[in-house]
Amino acid sequence: MGKDFSSKTPIYLQIIQHICSQIIRGDLQPGEKLPSVREMALKMGVNPNTIQRVYMELERESLAEARRGQGTFVTENRDRLQQLRLDLKHDRIKTFIADMTEMGFTTEEISLGLVEYFAKSLNEGDK
Repeated sequence: MGKDFSSKTPIYLQIIQHICSQIIRGDLQPGEKLPSVREMALKMGVNPNTIQRVYMELERESLAEARRGQGTFVTENRDRLQQLRLDLKHDRIKTFIADMTEMGFTTEEISLGLVEYFAKSLNEGDK
């Protein structure tokens, strides 16, 4: 099966981002058991050592916890999950602003563009 990975970012970081997105969307709930290392490696089409590194990094970031003999689970720390949500939002906005600025847009043009975009999407939602 496997997942398509970008060559620009290390695979283990892309998998971490994928899992974090699942947590933010609610696809993975606090306290939910993550697939075993082998299961996740098969699902992602990567070496089990890569998934072991992913799980260790999630633990280091307090986003998951390993329970001896039971597996790895999404943290139940709601404050940490809320912080993850805020961090990801900030990172995406920062990347967007950097990309737009690199293309030559001013802060005012970016702000106006967002206002216009949201106004248009709200109007289209009414149809």
